Amino acid sequence: LKWKDGPASLPPGAKVVMLEGDLAKEGPFTLRALLPDGYKIPPHTHPKIEHVTVISGTFYLGMGEKFDQSAGHEMSAGAFGFWPAGMKHFAWTKGETIIQVHGVGPWGINYLNPADDPRNAKK
Repeated sequence: LKWKDGPASLPPGAKVVMLEGDLAKEGPFTLRALLPDGYKIPPHTHPKIEHVTVISGTFYLGMGEKFDQSAGHEMSAGAFGFWPAGMKHFAWTKGETIIQVHGVGPWGINYLNPADDPRNAKK
């Protein structure tokens, strides 16, 4: 696999590889994300259902509008989860973690707080 820097929609530090499809187009996609230890994704939603498989490491997922690690659910290697479109959630890692995300495009991420969106970062 050839890892590339994650898209501008993710906080810096993520690496990704597309296995199938194109996030911007109609149709199925599968991607893997390599996330460093302590990586955090602020509260957000997606326009369509999200499917996540943890390949290695530990991925934590919490529901709600505020980033609250005490409200998270641990997903270790081999775990699988799926969440409906529009569900408010946040995530973080413990140890270097690889997740596989699959779904149907076009795909996107919408941060609840615009200040959390890396695409809005001042350059």
